[in-house]
Amino acid sequence: MSSSPVVPHHIAIVMDGNGRWATRRFLPRLAGHKQGVDSLRRCARACVQRGVSVLTVFAFSSENWNRPADEVSGLMELLAMALAREVPQLRADGVRLHFVGERAGLSSKVVEGLAQAEVATAHNTRLVLNVCFNYGGRWDIAQAAAALAASGEPITEASLHAAMGMAHVPDPDLVIRTGGEMRISNFLLWQAAYSELYFSDRLWPDFDEAALDEAIAAYAGRERRFGKTSEQILSAHPASVPG
Repeated sequence: MSSSPVVPHHIAIVMDGNGRWATRRFLPRLAGHKQGVDSLRRCARACVQRGVSVLTVFAFSSENWNRPADEVSGLMELLAMALAREVPQLRADGVRLHFVGERAGLSSKVVEGLAQAEVATAHNTRLVLNVCFNYGGRWDIAQAAAALAASGEPITEASLHAAMGMAHVPDPDLVIRTGGEMRISNFLLWQAAYSELYFSDRLWPDFDEAALDEAIAAYAGRERRFGKTSEQILSAHPASVPG
């Protein structure tokens, strides 16, 4: 294998385990989510340093509305506080924010905060940080199909892809899930069709730079064939295939 690491262009992460992290420390679940924001900040900085171009994280799913009301309201307040605190530094670090998900049903304060964060970082180029908030993979496919049907445009793989919330970036090369669960939970169902999957037992607040490097190393050791044979990949890119 080449001595230089193979770094994914686009990493996507299901940030699981905040609540369990807090419970194990006899803390309220929201304390775990606050710690999770710190972990995301650390991860985004590490991605910039390692040459990752796109980081996509699952922050709040369509199904998370079913959680206890106090936890949901706390998460909304945490998002507002995180935007106010983190956006200036993200802007300085060259990170461009995109929020992907259904905004109908969110408070006007949250919607305005999301829009302002996107505008404030719109010209940054070092890392695209997609935050999937009030998002679900099935929702994304359904809303894209509905938009195409409403416009009268034929529904094809290409047109459907272009109508989705992640059309501005390439599909993820590597999807990571923390917290020990081995499922994707309605995350990037369309976009992750050929992504490499990596599952970590670490709870999200404990997922540090070393854990990220372990995931990237696992990715670098895999052969991505996209339906082709190993021989075809080897003949096309002899220096890039692990041996």
